[in-house]
Amino acid sequence: MTTPHMITILGLGRMGDAIATRLAAQGRDVVGWTRSERTSDAVRTTGDAHEAVAKADLVLLALFDGPACRQVLDDVRDALRPDTIVLNTSTIAPAEASQLARHLGPSYVHAPLLGSVPAAAAGALQILAAAEHDALDRVRPVLETLGTVRRVDDAATAAALKLIANSSLAGAVLALRDALRQADALGLPRAKVLDVLELGQLGGLVARKRPFLADQPAPAKAEFTIGALAKDMALLAAASNTPLRGAADLADPTADPEADIAVAATAPAVEDAVLEPLRAYVRGHATGDPAHFHDAFLPTAHIEGIRDGAFVSWRLEQYCALFDGRPAADEPIRSRRIDAVDVHGTVATATMTLSHGANTFTDIFLLVRVDEGWRIANKAYHRHS
Repeated sequence: MTTPHMITILGLGRMGDAIATRLAAQGRDVVGWTRSERTSDAVRTTGDAHEAVAKADLVLLALFDGPACRQVLDDVRDALRPDTIVLNTSTIAPAEASQLARHLGPSYVHAPLLGSVPAAAAGALQILAAAEHDALDRVRPVLETLGTVRRVDDAATAAALKLIANSSLAGAVLALRDALRQADALGLPRAKVLDVLELGQLGGLVARKRPFLADQPAPAKAEFTIGALAKDMALLAAASNTPLRGAADLADPTADPEADIAVAATAPAVEDAVLEPLRAYVRGHATGDPAHFHDAFLPTAHIEGIRDGAFVSWRLEQYCALFDGRPAADEPIRSRRIDAVDVHGTVATATMTLSHGANTFTDIFLLVRVDEGWRIANKAYHRHS
């Protein structure tokens, strides 16, 4: 058995960076790469994915979803050495995990992670690992640096168990949201409510999220991304052929049944009305109907960013002219999520991620409260190809 010496991590989001930091701190030779060109304070990075994997004994994937895994692996496949192990820690659908296992054969290890960023930093993750014996034996020392390894029969089972674990987390998030809404309606002080909730079944979640729930500055690195949880619940709903938990209550009642759990999960921290223009904005993209953008934005709003290499600053009407009233041809595979909403009196900021085919957009919104409710005053965006 040969322990991997050179480790390449593809994906340096919250969890990917935490994994890279942990492995580097334990003396591993780690290099990182990410599609967004994010850098890491802990490990050296490269902008060339082929260069990143060419000398790697182990390529670790810490990507957002199945399509991202397939796209990145397809891109670097020719640069992988025959003896390189691909270790996938990403949360993806069971069918996607099976497909990757068949595609890569005995060099593939599927190992979704149970735990948060602090658990990764402490080496306390629970790891559901599925692979042929030789491959798993080779990567076990690396996995045990990150936490406890629990062997699972096959990649699809490992992926499904991870989704079930996250389903319980989604249920807790929704229960906490409802409790806080009810407490607010009763006029109870938020600090006292949190004190009591910490004594009950939601205590662990409340303790971890208390700075956010108490309207104090959030930690620099959140333990999980609500948008990722929303994605996972949609995967579970599709894989099990069951409706998303509480879908009718998670967003607009007229929305698609697989409504975004992110809306529900951020609700305890913000006034529900703040979310209305963001919901209208999502409906505009989903339907192609510019009327929804008129509902979302102030008439004076501008939409700004880089398009085809040049800065653009569209008035609302110019932006609406880009939509013809019909959904995009690939709308069924597109997704949008609300990542964060911060309210400061009569103004608010929000961040949203839109996955539109080969492109991912990060949208940053400035919202203001006007007489009839909240509206988007301006939007700036960044396009990741």
